[in-house]
Amino acid sequence: MAGTLMTESRVRQVQRRTVVLLSAAQVFGGIGTGATVSIGSILAVELSGSNAWAGAVATVMTLGAALAALPLAALADRRGRRIGQVAGLSAAMAGALLMVLSVVTGLFVLLILGAAGVGIGTAASLQARFAAADLADAEHRGRALSAVVWAVTVGAVTGPNLIQPGAVVGQALGLPPVAGPFVISAVGLLLAVVLLFFGLRPDPLLLARDLAAATAGNQDASQPVGRPVNQPAALQARAPGSLVRGIRAIRASRAALLAVAALVGAHGVMVGVMSMTPLHLQELVAGPGHAGHAPTGDVLVVIGFTISLHIAGMFALSPVMGWLTDKAGRTETIMIGFATIITAVAVAGFGQASTTAVAIGLVLLGVGWSASTISGSTLLAESVGQESRVVVQGVSDMLMGVAGAVGGAASGLVLSQTGYLGLNLAGAVVGAAVLAAAVVARVARRRDSLTP
Repeated sequence: MAGTLMTESRVRQVQRRTVVLLSAAQVFGGIGTGATVSIGSILAVELSGSNAWAGAVATVMTLGAALAALPLAALADRRGRRIGQVAGLSAAMAGALLMVLSVVTGLFVLLILGAAGVGIGTAASLQARFAAADLADAEHRGRALSAVVWAVTVGAVTGPNLIQPGAVVGQALGLPPVAGPFVISAVGLLLAVVLLFFGLRPDPLLLARDLAAATAGNQDASQPVGRPVNQPAALQARAPGSLVRGIRAIRASRAALLAVAALVGAHGVMVGVMSMTPLHLQELVAGPGHAGHAPTGDVLVVIGFTISLHIAGMFALSPVMGWLTDKAGRTETIMIGFATIITAVAVAGFGQASTTAVAIGLVLLGVGWSASTISGSTLLAESVGQESRVVVQGVSDMLMGVAGAVGGAASGLVLSQTGYLGLNLAGAVVGAAVLAAAVVARVARRRDSLTP
């Protein structure tokens, strides 16, 4: 292949292989996030001895993802998607092992450090959706992106339900039962790292750049395919001020602003409500005053099942959301997503006394997040120039992480002051604001299209 331009059929073959590899890695990697989310808040209260720290794990995870998003994007820009993905998932594996150690030693600080590592892995997982789109045709970008997002379903839904099987693993290894799920998470992440490190060749991002450069007549005939040749975006990512340039590129486009608002709003509401739901369910099932105490088996089953359904809502319908994004339109799918989010928090909030209503609300919350995230990501990729795209992707993921961190941190305070209903109503306010912005954008676009 060296010195030659790949045929279209060969590029399609590489694209299909890339999506399969990324999807498999998402399955293994999703286990770690699912297990951490499902029992993180309970473990934080148990190790810290205070309900005030209930949202600490979710906060640190999302903050870790936020802080890692731009560096991982810059690393991918310089070295390719393979190295960026492997680095992020390796950090998550180390985080899972630290969580095991936190349970063994009873040290809260190790739990927090472990959550940060898992958060870095979350950032890598988010960026995998862009890797799936590097070689995709423009008209299929939404569906290619959603295919990898969908693959998270298997691992992420399995994660919360590893609580009881993980306890058996923990006991077999001579560890406390609650450490078992994190052991399984570490093994899954190791498999994902090995799969991508050895399998993701040629690198989709570097190959896409070589093909673009060759098509433009800028690639030297002796340069091997799969190596960076003409990389203005990579040079920008290495230079100081990448964050500023990324923000400027977003601000310069109204469509990009709407896309970022959708990504940030959906993620903030989702993390805020989801992270406090296990604590609410523990009190609902076990009775008032039991939050912060070691949960019983029945409580763990309810929590694991509810979070599994929620994560299934986030990812299982991703292909449908990708198709809807390509067919109905980006802005229209954002509107559908936030209408679903508002419905979700209304069901969960006003039905707070019923585990069934809470579960239904969490499923709808996941579906709304899926629609908003896939359509927002696709709109963002199309709203900025090629030279800014990679940096903008990193900035958008960073802002999503910040929103999640704020949502996770504030959710514990809001829950303690206003209850589960108040927490959900706060999410409804955010959702209504973004929905209104999307409606205004759609009306403006239709008005512009009718203007002679």
